[in-house]
Amino acid sequence: MTADASTESLTRFRDLSDALAYPLTSNTRLLIAGAVTLLTYVVLVLSTFPQFTVQLLARNPTDLLYGVTALTRETYLSVGWVGLGLVVGYAVLTGVAVTNAVTLFRRARRTGASTVLGILPGFLAAGCASCGAGVLGALGFVGAMAALPFEGNLLRAGGIVLLAFFLGRTGDPRTCSIAGGTEP
Repeated sequence: MTADASTESLTRFRDLSDALAYPLTSNTRLLIAGAVTLLTYVVLVLSTFPQFTVQLLARNPTDLLYGVTALTRETYLSVGWVGLGLVVGYAVLTGVAVTNAVTLFRRARRTGASTVLGILPGFLAAGCASCGAGVLGALGFVGAMAALPFEGNLLRAGGIVLLAFFLGRTGDPRTCSIAGGTEP
């Protein structure tokens, strides 16, 4: 390994830790990250058994807490601690990614509309990457999850690695340079 490669990997790791620490820099950011994390977890867990979720919430929407706890237990029973930890990891990284994306979006809005259009796909991609295997269940492909290696845990881990990679590339959104749509 050359000195340049080790310096670059150290910089990536530092940028990732800066991106993960950014929501902790103010109470508002922490609240946004926590709310998005909770919402993502609820959506991921409820999407594991979509028919049960629809029946439960159609009967009585106030049974949401029961549905989340019952499906958290079912998730644990079907994929174990590793799978449940990966779902929680998805939710936490999504909360961080959305908080960072909101900051980038606000900064880009000040610089110009073309920059906002450049950031928008990344903002949407953070949401899509967090769903991962849950989207298959929501679309009715629950059997496809059973056919995946390691009960879909490999897919979940891949999504976490991708989110961490992109967070590491972005780093602290306050120091990220955003070009204002000027051509070189």
